[in-house]
Amino acid sequence: MDEIGDASAAVQVKLLRVLETGEFRRVGGVRTLTADVRIIAATNQNLPELVQSGRFRGDVYHRLNVMTILLPPLREHKQDIPLLARHLLSHLTYKQRRSVVLSSEVLDVLMHYDWPGNIRELRNVLERAVILSSGDTIQL
Repeated sequence: MDEIGDASAAVQVKLLRVLETGEFRRVGGVRTLTADVRIIAATNQNLPELVQSGRFRGDVYHRLNVMTILLPPLREHKQDIPLLARHLLSHLTYKQRRSVVLSSEVLDVLMHYDWPGNIRELRNVLERAVILSSGDTIQL
């Protein structure tokens, strides 16, 4: 679940029910279904602060918070950008059956940008570059 910190109170109640009982009902459904799942939830917000301020349910937080994995923003591990860019480019070009690489100038620009949108933003920039590129090397 992405951006769990933005979940409305109504969604939090429904999620709590699934977490506690394993039961849910599809939208428009009349039957109660069961599921045995593990949930991976992500947020860029401080959930303990949201719980403290009453904007996120404490019971939902404690059910979700079995294990916390803190991932630093991309700007804090820029040394990974070349590897991530190559990986993303291979996925972005796979369907097109072409191979595209970044020029050293482009890679330098990518390394010096702060990436407020993290890897999503990097992926979008690379996808746009692939779409706009005509050769096998993406240039500035």
